[in-house]
Amino acid sequence: MFVIGLNHKTAPIHIREKFYLNPQQQDLFLTTLKNHPLVSECFVLSTCNRVEVYLKKGNACVDSAFVVDMIARVKKIRLDFDYTAYIYVHESRQAYEHLFKVACGLDSLVLGEKQILGQVKTAVERARQMGTLSRYFNILTNIAVRAGKKAHHETAISHGGSSISWAAIETAQRMLGSLSGKSALVIGAGKMGEMALTHMRHKSLVKMYLMNRTGEKAGALAAQYNGIAASFFDIKDILCEVDLCICSVGAPHYILDKEQIAKVMAARSNRPLLFIDISMPRNIDPAVADIPGAHLRSIDDLDQVVDAGMKKRVQAMAEVEAIIRKKILEFDAKITKLKTLDSSDFFDPAKTR
Repeated sequence: MFVIGLNHKTAPIHIREKFYLNPQQQDLFLTTLKNHPLVSECFVLSTCNRVEVYLKKGNACVDSAFVVDMIARVKKIRLDFDYTAYIYVHESRQAYEHLFKVACGLDSLVLGEKQILGQVKTAVERARQMGTLSRYFNILTNIAVRAGKKAHHETAISHGGSSISWAAIETAQRMLGSLSGKSALVIGAGKMGEMALTHMRHKSLVKMYLMNRTGEKAGALAAQYNGIAASFFDIKDILCEVDLCICSVGAPHYILDKEQIAKVMAARSNRPLLFIDISMPRNIDPAVADIPGAHLRSIDDLDQVVDAGMKKRVQAMAEVEAIIRKKILEFDAKITKLKTLDSSDFFDPAKTR
């Protein structure tokens, strides 16, 4: 088996978003691999911080160029640049050790991030439903998920805040001094948007607006977190009022562009406004940062956040690594047993008749 991927450590956000596969593209990608004679098992993990393809292959022709070309075809784009500097490839033991580290939060932008384990489980379930998992990867992914659960339940690796949304709120507090008495707008009512609301609910904000493509979901979350559901038709008026805008939408295009925000800032008399874009791909035009008074931060700017709990999480790394070593031994033992059974079936005439 092998894994080919790129993440926040190897590629900046403008490169990662070129490779990002949305749910529909993941389905098409898996279907294409399923029908390929040289691929026996596969799943894909595509998040704001990484795109990784895990493959059990039957031929040396299945390599990084093969995978990247397939991603380009699925996304209907041309990758007309040298991507090799951003890509990593792990094979055999290194590949499943990497998966275990990802599931345990050791490879996350924010050490000990809990959300990645759920994303791994979602990726595995998607592949299972698409029929691209078999015995080998079923064993591998089950052990990886158990390793992640054990790491989070039995160590302090996720002590305190440990998510992208948490890091966004911490960044906002640092830049604004405090959120007390401030107003904020959260665009997007998905998982990361809801987590942002969770972290802000006890920060003594005066107002917390929530916008979403589906008004019903925005209304339900706004009621749950004592916020105000708002329409996109009112976005200019609300941006003129708030001190902070957190965007987590995942649209395939910018929903806030430079021209739009320039008008907002003029109406605010250039009173500072902080934008934090935690979407993938980005949904706020990077050129917004050039507008006087507008301050823009993206996911790649959040790794500077350190809190009091970070020390405990770093200390827990050794415990998590010990869990991973045990899970690797467990996986090796199960695969060895599986190979032995397969071999005995092959050589037993009674079982081959």
